[in-house]
Amino acid sequence: MSRSSSGRPTAPSSRGKPHTIRIIGGDWKRTPLAVLDLDGLRPTPDRVRETLFNWLGQDLEGWRCLDLFAGTGALGFEAASRGAASVVMVERHPRAAQQLRAIKDKLGARSVEIAEADALRLAAGLTPGAFDVVFLDPPFDDLAALERAIALSAPLVAADGALYVETGAELDPAAHDALAGWQVVKHGKAGAVHYHLLRRENDE
Repeated sequence: MSRSSSGRPTAPSSRGKPHTIRIIGGDWKRTPLAVLDLDGLRPTPDRVRETLFNWLGQDLEGWRCLDLFAGTGALGFEAASRGAASVVMVERHPRAAQQLRAIKDKLGARSVEIAEADALRLAAGLTPGAFDVVFLDPPFDDLAALERAIALSAPLVAADGALYVETGAELDPAAHDALAGWQVVKHGKAGAVHYHLLRRENDE
């Protein structure tokens, strides 16, 4: 999910009947996740999530995950469904956070923690190297926020971990000081969304 760093909408959302996406793998496969009619809500499409978890591996047993800008929770719940030991989802919009808590309760997802908070402020206080993967889907319309999100997220990834980033344009690690020593190991494009998996260059 993305919206401006101030919480204002990035673009008008389509209006109409409520729709859902589904968890595509693991213990909760086919579980629907409602997409709230909120401006700026942009869930990661099924095809992109399928590709991402092919990259990461289908079994995330024991992994520690951080889903910043969680939105519908599609990435975080997908990770938890595949056995992640802990998943922290961060979402500042009250209605979206409330829905995430409801889904967590419905699934009995004990490994999931929902933080209703500003993603950047929360990330700034987390322990470096605390996560095996960080899912990062920041606002597309605010390049300063993207830079700040990357700068705060990269140190949170464990030495052999991965950083997943969705952006509106192909990501060049050389253009971001915080990504010195990182490389894009996988990249895809779906519509206007570019999605990338990054690892440190010395990670074999």
